[in-house]
Amino acid sequence: MRIILTGFRGTGKTTAGEILAGRLGLPFLDTDRIIEGRAGKKIPAIFRERGEAGFRELERQVIASLPQDGVVVGTGGGAVLDPVNVERLRKGSLVFLLQAGEETIARRIGGSDRPSLTGKPPADEVGVLLRDRQPAYLRAADFCIGTERGPPAWAAGEVLRILEEGPTPALSRASGMKFIGQLPLREGDRAALSALLKGGEKGGLCAIAGYPCSHSRSPALWNGLFARYGLPYLYTSFEWPDIGELIQAVRDLGVRGLAVTIPFKETVIPHLDGVDPDARAIGAVNTVVQCGGVLRGFNTDWLGIRAPLEDRAGARAVVLGAGGAAAAAVYALRSLGMEVTILNRTPGKAAGLAERSGCRAAPLSSVRDLRPEVVVNATPVGMHPDRSSLLAAEDLREGMTVFDLVYTPPETPLLALARRAGCRVIPGTEMFIHQAREQFFHVTGIRVPGDIVRELV
Repeated sequence: MRIILTGFRGTGKTTAGEILAGRLGLPFLDTDRIIEGRAGKKIPAIFRERGEAGFRELERQVIASLPQDGVVVGTGGGAVLDPVNVERLRKGSLVFLLQAGEETIARRIGGSDRPSLTGKPPADEVGVLLRDRQPAYLRAADFCIGTERGPPAWAAGEVLRILEEGPTPALSRASGMKFIGQLPLREGDRAALSALLKGGEKGGLCAIAGYPCSHSRSPALWNGLFARYGLPYLYTSFEWPDIGELIQAVRDLGVRGLAVTIPFKETVIPHLDGVDPDARAIGAVNTVVQCGGVLRGFNTDWLGIRAPLEDRAGARAVVLGAGGAAAAAVYALRSLGMEVTILNRTPGKAAGLAERSGCRAAPLSSVRDLRPEVVVNATPVGMHPDRSSLLAAEDLREGMTVFDLVYTPPETPLLALARRAGCRVIPGTEMFIHQAREQFFHVTGIRVPGDIVRELV
């Protein structure tokens, strides 16, 4: 396996990497040093003569040429801003992000002859670049280590500990494994999980959390993507009725990425350390990413809903439902300039979501009077084994676009009615594909083409 250390200048990746490589008996490669060797000049001179674009092209070539196994690599934080680099660095590797605060970094790199990338004073530039790059850093890493807690030798020791024991201390891991023992896991997952958590296998863990969630296609899709991109990860399902216990297990086990489904998209938020602005506005989280013990929440559902409807911008729309999926749907439709009305069997919930979202609410029975051009079902009605539909054939008209977010079965009762009525139908698999691409990007930093996800689904 290949070990990658990345991070901003001054986080200690070169010194820690050399110490780590020595302890593992492996060579250490620093991409900046390789770039300088190939160019025959120092990095400041490369920037002066070729600019940042020229330096990044050299960096891309060096990363493409790195050995795939048996080496420790240190590479600059700017490298992971390029999705091509991320894909190449991640293949067959474990990536460790070394972190430090703005003041610490500014102090450590004081007096550097590196050219400015922003035109700002060095101390200010550190803050600007860190804030700009932080999302990319976090996406591209498997594990995060704060290097302000100790010298480079300590950081190297932390990497070794994670390689040998996993991301969390033994006591936490034991508690997490006890929780795992209570789950109704898929065939083969229990043995694979045990090997991973006990250090017999090196890699990371991802899961979907819900109640129920054993029907989900996510494990098959993600494990297929992990194999395709050479990522040492396992994806399984955490089907459990208590979100607090689920999130504690995520912390105890150092789970890297968690997909959150019914009924936890709203109730998971208080258990997280940070929430993305889009997810905060929607009031629901469907993706949790952990690095360095910090859990951050995102919402990719709205992007999965938005993508197939981009050609209907400005249309009149109704959303069926008032839960977390409905909030994401409303957010997506509003971002496309649609006039949105929320219909729900419980009028009070519809009114509450409408007030938060700046749109209207109406009784479910009013759908015909509203004459919508777009209908989005954001309820679980019609999900296998349920064979019912919130709308009747008389509620549907030729030319209407009907999008059912339920994807099991692919042809729901609502979509069957809509097809017979001459509507344009969008199955829930389309939402699943687009939101899964965004989830995978948050967890790995890799942009997967939609066709690859569609093929695996």
